[in-house]
Amino acid sequence: MLTTFRIRRFNPESESPQPYFEDYQLVTERSDTVLDALIRIRETVDESLTVRCSCRGAICGSCGMRINGHATLACKTKVASLISSGDAIQVEPMNNMPVIKDLVTDMTGFWEKVRQVQPWLQPAGPEPEGEYLASPDAMNHLTGVMGCIMCGACVSDCAALEVNADFVGPAALAKAYRFVADPRDGSSSSRLTALNTPGGMWDCTRCMECIEVCPKEVGAMDRIMTLRAKGIEQGVPSTCGSRHTEAFADIIERKGRLDEPMLAVRTFGLTNFRQMFSFLPMVIRAVVRGKLPKSGPLFRAIPGVDRIRRLFRRAKE
Repeated sequence: MLTTFRIRRFNPESESPQPYFEDYQLVTERSDTVLDALIRIRETVDESLTVRCSCRGAICGSCGMRINGHATLACKTKVASLISSGDAIQVEPMNNMPVIKDLVTDMTGFWEKVRQVQPWLQPAGPEPEGEYLASPDAMNHLTGVMGCIMCGACVSDCAALEVNADFVGPAALAKAYRFVADPRDGSSSSRLTALNTPGGMWDCTRCMECIEVCPKEVGAMDRIMTLRAKGIEQGVPSTCGSRHTEAFADIIERKGRLDEPMLAVRTFGLTNFRQMFSFLPMVIRAVVRGKLPKSGPLFRAIPGVDRIRRLFRRAKE
């Protein structure tokens, strides 16, 4: 079948280095992957096309790119699964990373963020004389996160990184969880304290893109949520993130619905005048449009709130 590939090109050595799209038509088979097609385009149509790959078996993570708007591995994406509508297959380099050329991105920043979480064991106490043995039960829950191949797909589609370059990112946080939850590591408290700072575990917006695009089902967002819970359990210093989580749950438990103005007050605190003042334009717009949420003593609990409180009690037990 004749397939059209719309590829985003970029050549830093051109006279006007700006990204642009170029279309290629190629006869493909049902067994072809997008990577197969890209390699054939490079070898038979346009030798200037730049693409990075290695294992071609979804192991090395080298061929990470955006296909039809989402990050994935080109070597495990079948062309036949993308052309049911007859439209062109759009191929772009990964997002949130500088582009070196065409579909190849610079992952230096990605690795710097991974190193930032100190991804190595830090045992407590003196060095053991022999091998540290961990039971299968203590390690089984880490098998999923240890399947990460560091392809960067989750980082590419992370909404938080698009607006905050200081965010450490889902891949690094999933790696941090791998050591926080490892029974052989003795630095969980210090790790969680480090992740409790701006740019750490509280900056995730829970858009779930990291879960949607991960080729190995690592579940980075789930690991981030667990890190937050562990941080609260271990009493890391209070931050806007932890206060928001605790206040959100407390308000729902007491009233059965969200008291948004009170949530903001309890998250940032009445003493944080600068942050509270920044909300004033939004509050004024809400008042003008008659959409200011109710709050205070008049914001009563919903009927049947006892059933919600019962759920909270069971969860705590």
